[in-house]
Amino acid sequence: MTPRTTPPFRADHVGSLLRPAKLHEAREKFANGAIDADELRAVEDESIRGVVELQRAAGLRSATDGEFRRASWHMDFIYQLHGIRKSDRKLHVKFHNAAGDLDWSPAGLEVHDKIGLDGVIFGRHFEYLKSIVDSRITPKQTIPSPSMVYYRGGRSAVSESVYPELEEFYADLAAAYAKEIAGMASLGCTYLQLDDTSLAYLNDPEQRALVASMGGDPGNQHVRNIKTLNAALADKPAGMTVTTHLCRGNFRSSWVAQGGYDFVADALFNELTVDGYFLEFDDERSGGFEPLRFVPKGKYVVLGLVTTKRGELESVDSLRQRIDAASKYVDIDQLCLSPQCGFSSTEEGNDLTEDQQKAKLERIVETAALVWG
Repeated sequence: MTPRTTPPFRADHVGSLLRPAKLHEAREKFANGAIDADELRAVEDESIRGVVELQRAAGLRSATDGEFRRASWHMDFIYQLHGIRKSDRKLHVKFHNAAGDLDWSPAGLEVHDKIGLDGVIFGRHFEYLKSIVDSRITPKQTIPSPSMVYYRGGRSAVSESVYPELEEFYADLAAAYAKEIAGMASLGCTYLQLDDTSLAYLNDPEQRALVASMGGDPGNQHVRNIKTLNAALADKPAGMTVTTHLCRGNFRSSWVAQGGYDFVADALFNELTVDGYFLEFDDERSGGFEPLRFVPKGKYVVLGLVTTKRGELESVDSLRQRIDAASKYVDIDQLCLSPQCGFSSTEEGNDLTEDQQKAKLERIVETAALVWG
Protein backbone atom coordinates (compact mmCIF):
# COMPACT_ATOMS: atom_id res chain seq x y z
CA MET A 1 0.00 0.00 0.00
CA THR A 2 1.27 3.45 -0.90
CA PRO A 3 0.27 7.08 -0.41
CA ARG A 4 -1.51 8.59 -3.40
CA THR A 5 -0.06 11.58 -5.23
CA THR A 6 -3.11 12.03 -7.47
CA PRO A 7 -6.78 12.34 -6.48
CA PRO A 8 -8.70 10.99 -4.81
CA PHE A 9 -6.21 11.18 -1.96
CA ARG A 10 -5.95 8.74 0.93
CA ALA A 11 -7.22 11.52 3.20
CA ASP A 12 -9.76 13.66 1.40
CA HIS A 13 -13.01 15.51 2.02
CA VAL A 14 -16.26 16.08 0.21
CA GLY A 15 -16.27 19.84 -0.31
CA SER A 16 -18.43 22.15 1.78
CA LEU A 17 -17.17 23.56 5.06
CA LEU A 18 -18.74 25.57 7.87
CA ARG A 19 -19.12 29.24 7.00
CA PRO A 20 -17.43 31.56 9.51
CA ALA A 21 -19.55 34.10 11.40
CA LYS A 22 -18.12 37.04 9.46
CA LEU A 23 -19.32 35.48 6.19
CA HIS A 24 -22.82 34.90 7.56
CA GLU A 25 -22.91 38.54 8.69
CA ALA A 26 -21.72 39.79 5.30
CA ARG A 27 -24.35 37.75 3.46
CA GLU A 28 -27.08 39.15 5.69
CA LYS A 29 -25.82 42.70 5.15
CA PHE A 30 -25.76 42.15 1.39
CA ALA A 31 -29.29 40.77 1.42
CA ASN A 32 -30.43 43.87 3.33
CA GLY A 33 -28.60 46.25 0.98
CA ALA A 34 -26.11 47.35 3.62
CA ILE A 35 -23.09 46.32 1.53
CA ASP A 36 -22.60 45.88 -2.21
CA ALA A 37 -21.41 42.89 -4.24
CA ASP A 38 -17.76 44.01 -4.17
CA GLU A 39 -17.79 44.27 -0.39
CA LEU A 40 -19.37 40.83 -0.09
CA ARG A 41 -16.81 39.37 -2.47
CA ALA A 42 -13.97 40.80 -0.36
CA VAL A 43 -15.32 39.00 2.72
CA GLU A 44 -15.76 35.81 0.69
CA ASP A 45 -12.16 36.06 -0.58
CA GLU A 46 -10.79 36.54 2.93
CA SER A 47 -12.90 33.68 4.31
CA ILE A 48 -11.80 31.34 1.51
CA ARG A 49 -8.13 32.14 2.17
CA GLY A 50 -8.74 31.14 5.77
CA VAL A 51 -10.49 27.88 4.95
CA VAL A 52 -7.82 26.88 2.42
CA GLU A 53 -5.23 27.38 5.18
CA LEU A 54 -7.38 25.19 7.47
CA GLN A 55 -7.26 22.37 4.93
CA ARG A 56 -3.52 22.78 4.35
CA ALA A 57 -2.75 22.85 8.08
CA ALA A 58 -4.85 19.71 8.63
CA GLY A 59 -2.56 17.88 6.20
CA LEU A 60 -4.98 17.45 3.30
CA ARG A 61 -3.61 17.20 -0.24
CA SER A 62 -6.68 18.82 -1.84
CA ALA A 63 -8.60 21.97 -1.04
CA THR A 64 -11.99 23.40 -1.98
CA ASP A 65 -13.28 26.92 -1.40
CA GLY A 66 -15.70 25.41 1.12
CA GLU A 67 -18.51 26.37 -1.29
CA PHE A 68 -18.42 29.72 0.53
CA ARG A 69 -19.89 31.67 -2.41
CA ARG A 70 -23.02 29.49 -2.51
CA ALA A 71 -26.20 29.22 -0.50
CA SER A 72 -26.79 25.64 -1.67
CA TRP A 73 -24.50 22.90 -2.91
CA HIS A 74 -26.55 22.42 -6.08
CA MET A 75 -29.19 25.03 -6.85
CA ASP A 76 -26.73 27.94 -7.23
CA PHE A 77 -25.25 25.97 -10.13
CA ILE A 78 -28.42 24.57 -11.66
CA TYR A 79 -30.14 27.96 -11.91
CA GLN A 80 -27.22 29.17 -14.06
CA LEU A 81 -27.83 26.57 -16.76
CA HIS A 82 -29.51 28.18 -19.77
CA GLY A 83 -33.16 27.18 -19.98
CA ILE A 84 -33.65 26.63 -16.23
CA ARG A 85 -35.14 29.12 -13.79
CA LYS A 86 -36.64 29.20 -10.32
CA SER A 87 -40.20 28.05 -10.06
CA ASP A 88 -42.97 29.61 -7.98
CA ARG A 89 -43.73 26.06 -6.88
CA LYS A 90 -42.01 25.11 -3.64
CA LEU A 91 -40.45 21.73 -3.03
CA HIS A 92 -41.42 19.95 0.17
CA VAL A 93 -38.65 17.81 1.62
CA LYS A 94 -38.86 16.06 4.99
CA PHE A 95 -35.53 15.62 6.72
CA HIS A 96 -34.99 13.43 9.78
CA ASN A 97 -32.67 13.56 12.77
CA ALA A 98 -32.46 12.11 16.25
CA ALA A 99 -34.72 14.84 17.64
CA GLY A 100 -37.48 14.37 15.05
CA ASP A 101 -38.39 15.68 11.61
CA LEU A 102 -37.42 18.90 9.86
CA ASP A 103 -39.40 20.30 6.93
CA TRP A 104 -37.57 22.21 4.20
CA SER A 105 -39.35 24.07 1.39
CA PRO A 106 -36.85 25.51 -1.09
CA ALA A 107 -37.82 26.96 -4.46
CA GLY A 108 -38.23 24.44 -7.24
CA LEU A 109 -37.10 24.75 -10.85
CA GLU A 110 -38.64 24.75 -14.27
CA VAL A 111 -37.11 23.96 -17.62
CA HIS A 112 -38.62 26.67 -19.83
CA ASP A 113 -36.20 26.61 -22.78
CA LYS A 114 -33.59 24.38 -24.38
CA ILE A 115 -30.87 23.57 -21.86
CA GLY A 116 -27.45 25.00 -22.66
CA LEU A 117 -24.43 26.63 -21.11
CA ASP A 118 -23.36 30.26 -21.27
CA GLY A 119 -19.79 30.47 -19.95
CA VAL A 120 -18.20 28.31 -17.27
CA ILE A 121 -20.36 28.14 -14.15
CA PHE A 122 -18.23 28.74 -11.04
CA GLY A 123 -15.27 29.43 -13.35
CA ARG A 124 -14.28 32.59 -11.48
CA HIS A 125 -14.70 30.75 -8.19
CA PHE A 126 -12.22 28.10 -9.30
CA GLU A 127 -9.75 30.63 -10.68
CA TYR A 128 -9.60 32.35 -7.31
CA LEU A 129 -9.15 29.05 -5.47
CA LYS A 130 -6.39 28.00 -7.87
CA SER A 131 -4.61 31.32 -7.32
CA ILE A 132 -4.29 30.87 -3.55
CA VAL A 133 -3.25 27.22 -3.12
CA ASP A 134 0.41 26.28 -2.98
CA SER A 135 2.10 23.64 -5.11
CA ARG A 136 1.42 20.88 -2.55
CA ILE A 137 -2.36 21.32 -2.75
CA THR A 138 -4.65 20.26 -5.61
CA PRO A 139 -7.60 22.64 -5.99
CA LYS A 140 -10.83 20.66 -6.15
CA GLN A 141 -14.04 21.92 -7.75
CA THR A 142 -17.42 20.52 -6.76
CA ILE A 143 -20.58 20.82 -8.88
CA PRO A 144 -23.92 19.02 -8.76
CA SER A 145 -24.42 16.05 -11.03
CA PRO A 146 -26.80 16.45 -14.00
CA SER A 147 -29.00 13.87 -12.26
CA MET A 148 -30.11 16.56 -9.84
CA VAL A 149 -31.94 18.58 -12.51
CA TYR A 150 -34.60 15.94 -13.14
CA TYR A 151 -34.64 14.83 -9.50
CA ARG A 152 -35.63 18.34 -8.37
CA GLY A 153 -38.91 18.42 -10.26
CA GLY A 154 -39.53 15.44 -12.49
CA ARG A 155 -41.51 15.44 -15.72
CA SER A 156 -43.82 18.26 -14.54
CA ALA A 157 -40.85 20.64 -14.24
CA VAL A 158 -39.75 20.01 -17.84
CA SER A 159 -41.90 21.91 -20.35
CA GLU A 160 -43.52 19.48 -22.76
CA SER A 161 -43.60 22.18 -25.44
CA VAL A 162 -39.80 22.48 -25.16
CA TYR A 163 -39.09 18.79 -24.61
CA PRO A 164 -41.97 16.58 -25.75
CA GLU A 165 -39.59 13.64 -25.35
CA LEU A 166 -37.30 13.39 -22.33
CA GLU A 167 -34.47 11.81 -24.32
CA GLU A 168 -33.78 15.17 -25.99
CA PHE A 169 -33.81 16.83 -22.55
CA TYR A 170 -31.22 14.37 -21.25
CA ALA A 171 -29.09 14.80 -24.39
CA ASP A 172 -29.03 18.61 -24.05
CA LEU A 173 -28.31 18.32 -20.33
CA ALA A 174 -25.35 16.02 -20.98
CA ALA A 175 -24.04 18.35 -23.71
CA ALA A 176 -24.20 21.35 -21.36
CA TYR A 177 -22.28 19.43 -18.72
CA ALA A 178 -19.70 18.30 -21.28
CA LYS A 179 -19.08 21.98 -22.09
CA GLU A 180 -18.81 22.79 -18.37
CA ILE A 181 -16.27 20.00 -17.83
CA ALA A 182 -14.21 21.15 -20.82
CA GLY A 183 -14.42 24.72 -19.59
CA MET A 184 -13.22 23.78 -16.11
CA ALA A 185 -10.30 21.88 -17.67
CA SER A 186 -9.36 24.97 -19.71
CA LEU A 187 -9.04 26.87 -16.41
CA GLY A 188 -6.62 24.27 -15.07
CA CYS A 189 -9.00 22.11 -13.06
CA THR A 190 -7.60 18.60 -12.63
CA TYR A 191 -9.93 17.44 -9.84
CA LEU A 192 -13.68 17.67 -10.39
CA GLN A 193 -16.41 16.15 -8.23
CA LEU A 194 -20.02 15.61 -9.36
CA ASP A 195 -22.30 15.49 -6.32
CA ASP A 196 -25.22 13.14 -6.87
CA THR A 197 -27.70 12.40 -4.09
CA SER A 198 -30.09 10.68 -6.51
CA LEU A 199 -27.93 7.58 -6.86
CA ALA A 200 -28.02 7.10 -3.09
CA TYR A 201 -31.66 8.12 -2.62
CA LEU A 202 -32.82 5.53 -5.14
CA ASN A 203 -31.74 2.75 -2.78
CA ASP A 204 -34.67 3.76 -0.57
CA PRO A 205 -38.06 2.27 -1.61
CA GLU A 206 -39.80 5.46 -0.48
CA GLN A 207 -37.64 7.50 -2.87
CA ARG A 208 -38.37 5.10 -5.73
CA ALA A 209 -42.06 5.64 -5.03
CA LEU A 210 -41.44 9.40 -5.21
CA VAL A 211 -39.77 9.00 -8.61
CA ALA A 212 -42.81 7.05 -9.83
CA SER A 213 -45.09 9.87 -8.64
CA MET A 214 -42.99 12.37 -10.63
CA GLY A 215 -43.47 10.38 -13.82
CA GLY A 216 -40.13 8.56 -13.76
CA ASP A 217 -39.22 4.90 -13.97
CA PRO A 218 -38.17 3.98 -10.42
CA GLY A 219 -36.63 0.67 -11.43
CA ASN A 220 -34.36 2.25 -14.01
CA GLN A 221 -33.94 5.91 -13.03
CA HIS A 222 -30.42 5.23 -11.77
CA VAL A 223 -29.51 3.65 -15.11
CA ARG A 224 -30.93 6.69 -16.95
CA ASN A 225 -28.92 9.02 -14.68
CA ILE A 226 -25.73 7.03 -15.23
CA LYS A 227 -26.25 7.16 -19.00
CA THR A 228 -26.54 10.97 -18.86
CA LEU A 229 -23.44 11.23 -16.71
CA ASN A 230 -21.47 9.02 -19.06
CA ALA A 231 -22.51 11.14 -22.05
CA ALA A 232 -21.26 14.23 -20.21
CA LEU A 233 -17.96 12.46 -19.48
CA ALA A 234 -17.48 10.91 -22.93
CA ASP A 235 -14.75 13.43 -23.83
CA LYS A 236 -13.34 13.89 -20.35
CA PRO A 237 -10.15 15.94 -20.66
CA ALA A 238 -6.84 14.14 -20.25
CA GLY A 239 -5.31 14.71 -16.85
CA MET A 240 -8.62 15.41 -15.08
CA THR A 241 -9.80 13.14 -12.27
CA VAL A 242 -13.57 13.02 -11.93
CA THR A 243 -15.24 11.58 -8.85
CA THR A 244 -18.82 11.48 -7.67
CA HIS A 245 -20.19 11.85 -4.17
CA LEU A 246 -23.31 10.05 -2.95
CA CYS A 247 -25.26 10.75 0.22
CA ARG A 248 -28.80 10.48 1.52
CA GLY A 249 -29.42 14.12 2.42
CA ASN A 250 -27.44 16.60 4.49
CA PHE A 251 -29.22 19.68 5.84
CA ARG A 252 -28.65 21.01 9.35
CA SER A 253 -27.42 17.59 10.52
CA SER A 254 -30.51 15.86 9.12
CA TRP A 255 -31.08 13.25 6.39
CA VAL A 256 -33.79 12.21 3.92
CA ALA A 257 -33.24 8.66 2.67
CA GLN A 258 -31.85 5.40 3.95
CA GLY A 259 -30.80 2.01 2.66
CA GLY A 260 -27.59 0.32 1.51
CA TYR A 261 -26.13 0.69 -1.98
CA ASP A 262 -27.38 -2.72 -3.12
CA PHE A 263 -30.06 -1.48 -5.56
CA VAL A 264 -27.63 0.64 -7.63
CA ALA A 265 -24.28 -1.02 -6.91
CA ASP A 266 -23.68 -3.06 -10.06
CA ALA A 267 -24.51 -0.24 -12.48
CA LEU A 268 -22.92 2.40 -10.25
CA PHE A 269 -19.53 0.74 -10.06
CA ASN A 270 -19.35 -1.03 -13.40
CA GLU A 271 -21.11 1.36 -15.76
CA LEU A 272 -20.50 4.88 -14.43
CA THR A 273 -17.26 6.13 -15.97
CA VAL A 274 -15.87 8.12 -13.05
CA ASP A 275 -12.50 7.53 -11.41
CA GLY A 276 -13.73 7.32 -7.85
CA TYR A 277 -16.69 7.36 -5.48
CA PHE A 278 -17.16 9.28 -2.24
CA LEU A 279 -19.65 7.10 -0.36
CA GLU A 280 -21.58 7.78 2.82
CA PHE A 281 -20.92 5.09 5.44
CA ASP A 282 -21.17 6.89 8.77
CA ASP A 283 -24.05 4.93 10.30
CA GLU A 284 -26.49 2.06 9.78
CA ARG A 285 -28.62 4.10 7.33
CA SER A 286 -25.96 3.45 4.66
CA GLY A 287 -26.03 -0.33 4.98
CA GLY A 288 -22.99 -2.59 4.97
CA PHE A 289 -19.88 -2.76 2.81
CA GLU A 290 -21.05 -5.79 0.83
CA PRO A 291 -21.97 -3.77 -2.31
CA LEU A 292 -18.28 -2.82 -2.65
CA ARG A 293 -17.71 -6.29 -4.09
CA PHE A 294 -18.85 -4.83 -7.42
CA VAL A 295 -16.04 -2.24 -7.54
CA PRO A 296 -13.70 -3.13 -10.44
CA LYS A 297 -9.94 -2.79 -10.43
CA GLY A 298 -8.73 0.68 -11.29
CA LYS A 299 -11.47 2.57 -9.45
CA TYR A 300 -11.26 4.11 -5.99
CA VAL A 301 -13.75 4.30 -3.15
CA VAL A 302 -13.44 7.06 -0.58
CA LEU A 303 -15.06 5.71 2.57
CA GLY A 304 -17.16 8.38 4.27
CA LEU A 305 -16.70 7.00 7.78
CA VAL A 306 -16.37 10.29 9.69
CA THR A 307 -19.74 11.91 10.25
CA THR A 308 -20.32 15.61 9.64
CA LYS A 309 -23.71 15.46 11.35
CA ARG A 310 -22.37 15.32 14.92
CA GLY A 311 -19.38 16.80 16.69
CA GLU A 312 -18.22 13.68 18.54
CA LEU A 313 -14.81 12.64 17.24
CA GLU A 314 -14.35 9.13 15.89
CA SER A 315 -11.44 7.15 17.32
CA VAL A 316 -8.53 6.04 15.18
CA ASP A 317 -9.14 2.43 16.21
CA SER A 318 -12.79 2.47 15.17
CA LEU A 319 -11.93 3.96 11.78
CA ARG A 320 -9.16 1.42 11.17
CA GLN A 321 -11.52 -1.42 12.06
CA ARG A 322 -14.12 -0.20 9.58
CA ILE A 323 -11.53 0.27 6.83
CA ASP A 324 -10.41 -3.29 7.47
CA ALA A 325 -14.04 -4.48 7.26
CA ALA A 326 -14.49 -2.71 3.91
CA SER A 327 -11.29 -4.28 2.60
CA LYS A 328 -12.96 -7.68 2.77
CA TYR A 329 -14.93 -6.65 -0.33
CA VAL A 330 -12.53 -4.39 -2.24
CA ASP A 331 -8.73 -4.20 -2.22
CA ILE A 332 -7.56 -1.87 0.54
CA ASP A 333 -5.26 -0.17 -1.98
CA GLN A 334 -8.43 1.05 -3.75
CA LEU A 335 -9.74 2.69 -0.59
CA CYS A 336 -9.38 6.19 0.85
CA LEU A 337 -10.97 8.00 3.81
CA SER A 338 -13.14 11.11 4.14
CA PRO A 339 -16.14 12.56 5.98
CA GLN A 340 -19.47 11.08 4.90
CA CYS A 341 -20.65 14.41 3.42
CA GLY A 342 -19.93 18.11 3.50
CA PHE A 343 -20.00 20.02 6.76
CA SER A 344 -22.27 22.68 5.28
CA SER A 345 -24.19 21.52 2.19
CA THR A 346 -26.29 24.65 2.61
CA GLU A 347 -25.11 27.91 4.11
CA GLU A 348 -26.81 27.10 7.43
CA GLY A 349 -24.29 24.35 8.18
CA ASN A 350 -24.47 21.26 10.37
CA ASP A 351 -24.68 21.22 14.16
CA LEU A 352 -21.02 21.15 15.11
CA THR A 353 -18.34 23.75 15.77
CA GLU A 354 -15.45 24.87 13.61
CA ASP A 355 -13.06 23.31 16.15
CA GLN A 356 -14.89 19.98 15.85
CA GLN A 357 -14.72 20.23 12.05
CA LYS A 358 -10.96 20.86 12.26
CA ALA A 359 -10.48 17.89 14.60
CA LYS A 360 -12.35 15.59 12.21
CA LEU A 361 -10.26 16.65 9.21
CA GLU A 362 -7.08 16.10 11.23
CA ARG A 363 -8.33 12.68 12.40
CA ILE A 364 -8.90 11.63 8.79
CA VAL A 365 -5.33 12.60 7.87
CA GLU A 366 -3.94 10.88 10.98
CA THR A 367 -5.82 7.65 10.31
CA ALA A 368 -4.98 7.57 6.60
CA ALA A 369 -1.27 7.94 7.39
CA LEU A 370 -1.43 4.97 9.77
CA VAL A 371 -3.34 2.77 7.30
CA TRP A 372 -1.65 3.65 3.98
CA GLY A 373 1.62 5.33 5.01
